[in-house]
Amino acid sequence: MTQQGAVLQGYNNELVKCIEDLCMQREELSKQIQQAEEERNKLQHEIQVLSEQLDHVCETLAQKVASRNELDKILAETEAAYMKILDSSRTLLNVLKKEVGSFRHSPDTK
Repeated sequence: MTQQGAVLQGYNNELVKCIEDLCMQREELSKQIQQAEEERNKLQHEIQVLSEQLDHVCETLAQKVASRNELDKILAETEAAYMKILDSSRTLLNVLKKEVGSFRHSPDTK
C-alpha cells in the first residue's frame, strides 16, 4: 500500500507542478493581453488625433483652394479689362495720329 501511496504522491506532485505551470502561463498571457490592450488604446488615440488633424487640414485646404479660384477669376477679369483698355488706347492713338496727320496736311495750316 505504501508503494501505491508513493505513486499517488508522485502523481499529485506532478499534477500540482502542471497546475502551477498553467497558472504561470496564464499570468504571462494576461500581461501580454494587458500590454496589447494598452498599445491598442494608444494607437486608437493617435488615430483619433491624426483624424482630427486631417479634417482640419482638409478644411483649410478647401478654403485655400476656394480663395485661389476666386483670385484666378479676379485676375482673369482684370486681365481682360486691361486688354480692353490697351485696345482702346491703341484705337485712340490711331485716331489721334490720323487727326494730327490730316490737320498738318490741310490747306489752312500751311
